[in-house]
Amino acid sequence: MTVRLLLADDQEMIRTALAALLDLEDDFTVVAAVGRGDEVVDAVREHRPDVVLLDIEMPGMDGLTAAAVLRDRAPDCRVVILTTFGRAGYLRRAMEAGAVGFVVKDAPAEALADAVRRVVDGERVVDPALAAATLAAGESPLTAREGDVLRVARTGASVAEIAGRLFLSEGTVRNYLSAAIAKTATRNRVEAARVADERGWL
Repeated sequence: MTVRLLLADDQEMIRTALAALLDLEDDFTVVAAVGRGDEVVDAVREHRPDVVLLDIEMPGMDGLTAAAVLRDRAPDCRVVILTTFGRAGYLRRAMEAGAVGFVVKDAPAEALADAVRRVVDGERVVDPALAAATLAAGESPLTAREGDVLRVARTGASVAEIAGRLFLSEGTVRNYLSAAIAKTATRNRVEAARVADERGWL
């Protein structure tokens, strides 16, 4: 059986190198490669891959959102997150989005090939150290709205701008920011957004 692969990564050099690397495997064929998250679903419909390797941070749509869309629209397609960001919060969100594998880009090439074969066989594949860190970190303490406010805050937006973008009052935005700052044990919204981002909560 030849495993059909689709790659999604916004860095062309990495995308090209991965395609070349995976095509060296006798039982793999790379059927498509895209550079934007919002191109993934159409590419899956067109090329019918068995496994999609998704980066997390891409323009148009992030990999975690794309994984969730594929879970609903292409349930037979297996998703492996392949990312630079080996963060506990990202792993939890990836599993919730329907991904069956999570591999960091600095893993050996053999580990990636092995992960692809194992997910095709019906297994879940996660780096053991990252799985342990995820269990230790626990779930995000932020509510959905606090996460929304921090995502906008990390762009440098003022309270008034955050309120305008999210259709909230300025007082409500301040309350959400205060709660997020307390939950992240930081001093201000910039630090809160950074910590939440580093932990994969945003």
